[in-house]
Formats: sequence, structure tokens, C-alpha cells
Amino acid sequence: MEFVFVAGDPALDLVGTVQRRRTLARDLLQTPADLGAWTAAAGVADLSVPAVGEDLEQARQLRESVYRLGLAAVAGEPYPTADRRLLNRLADGPAVRLELRPDGALRRTGSAAAALATVARAAQELFALPLGAPIRECASEPCTRLYVDRSRRGVRRWCDMSACGNRAKAAAFRERHPG
Repeated sequence: MEFVFVAGDPALDLVGTVQRRRTLARDLLQTPADLGAWTAAAGVADLSVPAVGEDLEQARQLRESVYRLGLAAVAGEPYPTADRRLLNRLADGPAVRLELRPDGALRRTGSAAAALATVARAAQELFALPLGAPIRECASEPCTRLYVDRSRRGVRRWCDMSACGNRAKAAAFRERHPG
């Protein structure tokens, strides 16, 4: 699977499991195994958590709620009530278990529901006002990723400079220097 983690937050990285939402949408979470693989790749759990169809459905619901909450944050609009309630309900479950190992390593274990609760809690912190994170939507036309702008001046335009930003700058260069 080709998961990408450029959003700066696990909740927004979950949103990124749907690519190009407005054109040729591609859902990277097709099966419960995909959800398990995502939790490990995202660092929510150390290993792929076992997931079932119900977990996948909850992950998709969480993802879409976080997306709508993110769009509201970008637009400076109130958070949709139903999405806020779903987020709070999923965050209320037991989170991934953390264990500090004798060698100083941190071990993350739990169920798919615990992984989703952990992601939902991250989203709660992300959207908390008045100091909610500066959330942006990628300026690249086909890309629909949301990300946290942690740039010094707060003017980051692309989700990832090496992909979307590079394509945009190359296109602008070609436009300025035809032929």
C-alpha cells in the first residue's frame, strides 16, 4: 500500500487515505487489513492491528468527519455538529496502550478500536480552539490533502514540497519559459 504521511497529524493523515477527492478519488482503505497496515505505518500502533469490517466502517466514518471538520477549520466556519459528536464518541473509547520498555523504547499495542480512539483524540487536540492548529488544504489542483502548517511564517501552500510543491513550481517555470 502507498500510504503517505505529510499532514503533520495522524488524524489528517487518515483523511489522506482518500486521494484526489474531487477528481479521481481513490480510497486506500479497501479492506480491514488495509486499516491494520495503516495503523502500523502511521505509528499509531507498532504492528498492524487486527481489524474487521465494523472497524473499517468506523475508520471511514472518522476519516470523513475529520475531513469535514478540517474543511470547516480551513474556512473559519463552525464545526458540523454531527461530525463533532462522532469524533467525541470515538475518542471516548480506550486508546492504544503505551508501555515504556527497559531499553527505553516505547511500545504501542491495542485493538483497531483503540487505534481509532487514539486518532480521534489527536483530532480533538488538533481542532481545539482558540489555539487550534493552522490547518490548510493543498494548493495543488488535483490534491485534496489537508495538513498542519507549521512553517515559520505560516504560509505553506502544499502538503508536500517534494511532490505537489515541486510539480507546481515546475509548471510555473515552464509557463514562464516556454519552448
